[in-house]
Amino acid sequence: MSKSVEVGDNHLLAMLSPDEDERVRGSLELVEFSPGDSLCEPHLVMKCVYFPIDSIVSLLCVTENGGSAEIAAVGSEGIVGVSSFMGGDTSHSRAMVRSGGYGYRMPSWLLKDEFYRGGPMQRLLLRYTQALLTQMAQLAVCNRHHSVYQQLCRLLLLSHDRLHNTELYMTQELIANTLGVRREGITEAAGKLQKAGLIEYYRGHITILDCAGLGARTCECYHVVKREYERLLPQRTADHAGIALPPPGPGRSVPVSAH
Repeated sequence: MSKSVEVGDNHLLAMLSPDEDERVRGSLELVEFSPGDSLCEPHLVMKCVYFPIDSIVSLLCVTENGGSAEIAAVGSEGIVGVSSFMGGDTSHSRAMVRSGGYGYRMPSWLLKDEFYRGGPMQRLLLRYTQALLTQMAQLAVCNRHHSVYQQLCRLLLLSHDRLHNTELYMTQELIANTLGVRREGITEAAGKLQKAGLIEYYRGHITILDCAGLGARTCECYHVVKREYERLLPQRTADHAGIALPPPGPGRSVPVSAH
């Protein structure tokens, strides 16, 4: 399977300098993500890092009894695997695909080498890490102080922003596991949103009908996270937009497996 993609499909890759782009593009491998794929397990060294394109990866904190909650999400704006260049090598979280699609895979050692060159890519990755930390902190506040209804609005809006699509595929069970709440709470909240004419929901298929309406009902956490990403990772310049990556070679466009 192949897919026509450009470097601009991932925001971080789009912002590479010409020299950085030339060094890394040959090591980028197009892979297909399926919902539920594990890209990273707690306390294991990641051999590869991932740049999502039209997919979303949840970073989950997992308890000893198997419970989990999302502490951050990564889409086309970012990268899965910040521990590889921040010095820790391993992460305490699990990276699981929430919305399937495509992304690029790169050996983690190569990203680490680029980071320690100390050039523009290092500064870019540090800004992204700051935005990611803001998201983690804000989600911790949100999960503690805001209603399931508000959290669901936030989740839908951030998913829409990352996928640039009003059609989302998420079961109530997946949403409940992502937010760390009971499924009954999601059923009630989704029912209220549907009754208000903001979404349509049917067997895991969610259509967002009114983004402005969701924005008016969500908590401030959505807006805080969105503003911080826009501040630290402004839209790419025209010089970087539309630089086509070479198509993957034979057998390189493959389903992703753990690590």
